[in-house]
Amino acid sequence: MDCFIFNMLLMKLIIQIPCFNEAETLPETIRALPDSIEGVDSIELLVIDDGSTDGTADIARSLNVHHVLELPVHQGLAKAFSAGLKYAVRSNADIVVNTDADNQYDAACIADLIGPVLHNRADLVVGSRPIDAIPHFSPTKKLLQKTGSRMVRFLTGLNIPDVTSGFRAYSYHAARRLRVFSEFTYTVETLIQASQSGFRIVSVPVQINPPARKSRLFRSNWYYIRRQTATMIRIWALYSPVKLFARSGYFFLGLGAVLFFRFIYYYLSSWPNPSGKVQSVVVSAVCILTGFFLVLIGVIADLIAVNRRLNEEILDNIDRFEDH
Repeated sequence: MDCFIFNMLLMKLIIQIPCFNEAETLPETIRALPDSIEGVDSIELLVIDDGSTDGTADIARSLNVHHVLELPVHQGLAKAFSAGLKYAVRSNADIVVNTDADNQYDAACIADLIGPVLHNRADLVVGSRPIDAIPHFSPTKKLLQKTGSRMVRFLTGLNIPDVTSGFRAYSYHAARRLRVFSEFTYTVETLIQASQSGFRIVSVPVQINPPARKSRLFRSNWYYIRRQTATMIRIWALYSPVKLFARSGYFFLGLGAVLFFRFIYYYLSSWPNPSGKVQSVVVSAVCILTGFFLVLIGVIADLIAVNRRLNEEILDNIDRFEDH
């Protein structure tokens, strides 16, 4: 009985590394990972091979990686990340750390990264890079990174300096509950989703290594802005539909009311020969109708969101049953 209780208290960390054609950089990344961390009883490595064509999976096996998950075709970073989380949860990981295969993040910071989860102070920890001090980040990229962080703060209230960092730690509870819908990247989506789900989220400063290659996600400034903005709007609509649609609706309703009272003012002030601003009535009617339908869409979307949360609870219970 005492042996059973001891085994139940063992802390298992799985470090997952999503890969797509990373045969050149993966060995250095794996060699840099820690063999032991205070408070952690076992550390296992998980490589998710996202349909690589350069033998990434074979390289991982030659490096004695504990787990190699091969996806049949290239599905993108978000899908590879999600598959890794699901695999780690089913492998009974107490904490899951996600890092990049290009050795961008300093592996020595993993102990700091998992600290809040290890001591039950957080469910999700984001490793925030020193954006201003990164020499290979252009001024435009630094501005975009900061702008993205401010947008996420506006949507969620989270004060995370580096919302696009992929260097993160997840508790078992968070790893099991998070579900990624985007096909582009998981970073912003999981933050918004975790915030709306009531998870405890903190940020810790981390250091990075010199770049081994160019980013494959940040193809151009316009591409990055377009994809990340679309992701934010989609997830905000999914998790906070009332805020998105209702607030937009209230804006149009207010604008319509102002234009209507403008018409009334000019109509009455020109009495007995009224010459009201008829165009104000037309625009006012359009704004009021638009606002009404937006509020209605928000109410309907909120009802759908309630059904989604119930489905998430069902899926979570199914996953628990399958795990046992």
